[in-house]
Amino acid sequence: MYEQITAFDFHLFLFLNSLHTPLFDTIMAVVSAKMTWVPLYLGIVAFIFWKYKWKTGLLSLLAMVLLLVLTDQTSVKLFKEVFERLRPCHQPRISHLVHIVDGHCGGKFGFVSSHATNTFGFAAFTATFFRARKFTWFIFLWAIIVSYSRIYLGVHYPSDIVGGAILGMFWGFFVYIFYNKFEDKYLTNNRKSLF
Repeated sequence: MYEQITAFDFHLFLFLNSLHTPLFDTIMAVVSAKMTWVPLYLGIVAFIFWKYKWKTGLLSLLAMVLLLVLTDQTSVKLFKEVFERLRPCHQPRISHLVHIVDGHCGGKFGFVSSHATNTFGFAAFTATFFRARKFTWFIFLWAIIVSYSRIYLGVHYPSDIVGGAILGMFWGFFVYIFYNKFEDKYLTNNRKSLF
């Protein structure tokens, strides 16, 4: 059973990774770069400060920092360094078939994807925070695209992405539950849906 799942994962990865063009090589490299999305993060935080004032803004910012630490560290310390599953571009069985961009393969191990964990954690927290359908669709589509870029670039299997997405959403909802309890207890303003 494990061998069948692994084989499916390899084949699905190779299919998705093979769908490349020079234009999309450039686009996906930009999509995958962490600094690309700093304006998005800052924009969301600034909007929270503007709409809900400084107490809610500060508390949500602290929650997001905690969330980032949890998603980033657990994806590495509890998964990558425990399972030690080679990234596709480091896997001798298929590395010669993997399309990578600019010769960048990343660290040795890939399960789970930290990009997927971080983006889906952020998506889960902010979607629950805003409670707005359009924003929820937007932020989860963003997380999917960023996560897919990791397959496109040859550094993660689909299962790395799925595992990271599940882990990230767990932390996103977990941190939001504690954030919400703290907000209900100490802040007087009651947030409503964004729209």
